[in-house]
Amino acid sequence: MRAARLYGTADLRVGDEPAPDAGAGEALVRVTAVGICGSDLHWYEDGAIGDAKLDRPLVPGHEGAGEIAAGPRRGERVAIDPAIPCETCRACRDGYRNLCYDIAFSGHGATDGMMREVMPWPERLLHPLPDAVSDAGGAMLEPLGVALWALDLGHVPFGGTVCVVGCGPIGLLLIQLLRAAGVSRVLAVEPLPHRREAAATWGADEVLAPSAASAAAVSPALAVSPTPAPANAPASSPTNPDFSSYGVDVAFELAGNDDGVRTAMEAVRPGGRVVLGGIPGSDTTTFRASLARRKGLTIAMVRRMNEVYPRAIDLAARGVVSLDPLASSRVPLDSAPEAFAAAQRRTALKVIVAPVRLPLMPYGRNAQQVASSRTALDAFRTVRLLDGVPVSCSASPASDDDRKSSISCTRSVAAASAGRSQPNSTKSL
Repeated sequence: MRAARLYGTADLRVGDEPAPDAGAGEALVRVTAVGICGSDLHWYEDGAIGDAKLDRPLVPGHEGAGEIAAGPRRGERVAIDPAIPCETCRACRDGYRNLCYDIAFSGHGATDGMMREVMPWPERLLHPLPDAVSDAGGAMLEPLGVALWALDLGHVPFGGTVCVVGCGPIGLLLIQLLRAAGVSRVLAVEPLPHRREAAATWGADEVLAPSAASAAAVSPALAVSPTPAPANAPASSPTNPDFSSYGVDVAFELAGNDDGVRTAMEAVRPGGRVVLGGIPGSDTTTFRASLARRKGLTIAMVRRMNEVYPRAIDLAARGVVSLDPLASSRVPLDSAPEAFAAAQRRTALKVIVAPVRLPLMPYGRNAQQVASSRTALDAFRTVRLLDGVPVSCSASPASDDDRKSSISCTRSVAAASAGRSQPNSTKSL
């Protein structure tokens, strides 16, 4: 199989490796989509994240979806929960599995991640994906889960006001969740113009660059007539009294730096709550104690997510949040080094790496059509998944006046003894 491994700072290599075996309680998964996360970039840029250091070549990736390769659930599309808690420590027994003392996490430390064609993973952590959620969307359920857990920790009052500092994918997903949760106004703070534009698109009422937000927070008069943000940013016109007088009820920091923490603390009202979700590269967070003390702030820390995958899947399947538009690009596994370099420049929203490309699936059709198409493709998938022989598949989508689509797969196998190729197989659905 092919896999991407990080050997050192900015040294990501793709090569051939022996295919892994599934252990007890595990299933083999053909990985179809992996998102590049900010924490992956910490490993790539620094060879470390927090107090964890890269001490061996590591397969990165913890935002993933795929298809089970064998066993009773063979062919089932799944989202891959990246965290394996020990289930026996105090944190696990108390219901905080995300705080497990001995957790194993995909693409972290001694646990290889998802940027490989096949991976073994505990079957209980493979969540079925509904047909309304694409493979790329299945990968983004992980950052959606982090945003959902942050929202849980925020205790946002219904009809309250919120500030989101840092509008990468998690921040943008959080904005969508906040709109669904019934907040009255969302202030978004982000230095990058394309992310500010995305924040406005996904529901922020007011979008500011950090300098404008800081000025508005320390001077209520400026919140009414703020210093204009750069030309690329959406127009800012804060009129809500909470912004101008006391700040927001809850501020979420998802930037991963001290400037973001300061902005969140400045934006929140006295007695408000600040949720810190960004991961700093230096493993330290610094803020003015007097600012937090005089406002009497409550500070909550986000550690990944806790038992939220079913909720995240339901929200995505019902269209409460939109995942696919966040995927700026999708590249094959062999292009992973270039994808990491591009993600490092932060000019996109979410880059998806596709270790395995399965035949086109008809997302958005009714359940009967989807079930029929899966049955028709099952034999082809079995060949691809189990005997190691490549199969070339193509599909023509259904037209408006013809509800059938044609899927053609060619298994080009030179039989060792017969010396001939197997013919094409075509199925119309």
